[in-house]
Amino acid sequence: MKVMVTGGSGFIGSAVCRHLIRDLGHAVVNVDKLTYASTAGSTAVVSASPLYRFHKLDICGRDAMLEVMRNEAIDAVMHLAAESHVDRSINDPGAFMQTNILGTYSLLQAARAYFTTLTPSKKMTFRFHHISTDEVFGDLPLDDSLFTEDTAYAPSSPYSASKAASDHLVMAWHKTYGLPVVLSNCSNNYGPYHFPEKLIPLMIINGLEGLALPVYGKGQNVRDWLHVEDHARALALVLTKGAPGQSYNIGGRNERSNLAVVEAITDTLDAVSPVTGLNRRSLIQFVEDRPGHDLRYAVDASKIEAELGWRAQETFESGLKKTVEWYIANREWWQPLRQTRYAGQRLGTVSK
Repeated sequence: MKVMVTGGSGFIGSAVCRHLIRDLGHAVVNVDKLTYASTAGSTAVVSASPLYRFHKLDICGRDAMLEVMRNEAIDAVMHLAAESHVDRSINDPGAFMQTNILGTYSLLQAARAYFTTLTPSKKMTFRFHHISTDEVFGDLPLDDSLFTEDTAYAPSSPYSASKAASDHLVMAWHKTYGLPVVLSNCSNNYGPYHFPEKLIPLMIINGLEGLALPVYGKGQNVRDWLHVEDHARALALVLTKGAPGQSYNIGGRNERSNLAVVEAITDTLDAVSPVTGLNRRSLIQFVEDRPGHDLRYAVDASKIEAELGWRAQETFESGLKKTVEWYIANREWWQPLRQTRYAGQRLGTVSK
């Protein structure tokens, strides 16, 4: 297959590119605008492969997207390009409306036009896979309830509202125009190449540098954590085996409070990179909570496990240890980001 991956230079998108090329042998056409959260280094390990091509483009450009699909003879689209930082969406929601809603609309229109030109056999296998988030469902109480594929949407932030809107657009294009779409909603991802403003990489890097570890509220907000490479495997299965018009929840079955996550990071850092006289738990500082902070997210991944045979391979403990070790070993990836994109700034913490 030749797969067009939008946002392929971002955190999850780059993991998808690496998995498709290195593990499955598919060709990848990465379309990325290279905004602040994208880095060419995230795809460096596959950039020299004859199976990899890159186009620096904005998904809001419908004609440019259609031209890529036609010129590259795309077999499937995996749409990951999105603004995804909740705090940024609260401070400046405009970019989220533009990219997540209008960008998805433009891409759907391009895919719809492209789909009409395909042969009958190509139409049978073509897929438009839209990658979304569990945040579209709102939040849950601190109990054992779970989001299912049938849970009603109730987004809380401008970010999650924009993703909910894009989900509805994708399903509408399937029902109205017959575009063969699949949709997936994931829980919190973590792993290598995660941008330093997000919770886990921020805590790891601040901990390595002996800086404060700011935690919103009392750190009681709960998230389900999914290693990004487990997620990439799941996404490839949804693309190739998922039924058109269906959605699939993808979760790691690893619920932790934010405070428990940060404490696990400090303990892991103390074990693998100790500093004499420093117990990194002492760096934890509670800060004012953010507006509309969802209490708990947790997804029921039974459908993808039963129908597609996927299950997360990493436990939270095994995945976190690998992630901490990766950030220690790959300072050349994240240090320039800290120095050039956040010079003089004190980074806060987030839930996702």
